[in-house]
Amino acid sequence: MSSDVKSRLAAMGLQLPVVTPPLAAYVPALRSGDMVFISGQLPMVDGALLATGLVGIDVTAEEAKALAKRCALNALAALATVADIDSVEQVVKVVGFVACTSEFTGQPGVINGASEFLGEVFGDAGKHARSAVGVAALPLGAPVEIEFMFRVSA
Repeated sequence: MSSDVKSRLAAMGLQLPVVTPPLAAYVPALRSGDMVFISGQLPMVDGALLATGLVGIDVTAEEAKALAKRCALNALAALATVADIDSVEQVVKVVGFVACTSEFTGQPGVINGASEFLGEVFGDAGKHARSAVGVAALPLGAPVEIEFMFRVSA
């Protein structure tokens, strides 16, 4: 079944991936009324991380930005398990975590990979509130993890 979002993704050379099974005791997405909360997404493809390590040593800021975009694509796949992907009325909030050196201060630029992608996919509805935080380590050694909140129609 085709959709506007899937058509936009296809025009970008992308498609919704298979959702990676949870790594612990949680669900990838949870809908509560018109809100959908997406658990932290890692930059995984076919169950494997695209990169590991710290941004600023092992991973460049540009590489991490591309990984953040992958986190957002994975979030859309998780969203599609609980709501119609075309029912998104607003990307409400994005919370990004960047595993990095203590000297690295480019977290906002890294998380822009997800924010810019959501803007391409949803237009004005892709504008959102956001946090970008540097941390010492993330699950499985991932350089980036991002959680998302969407408002959807009934």
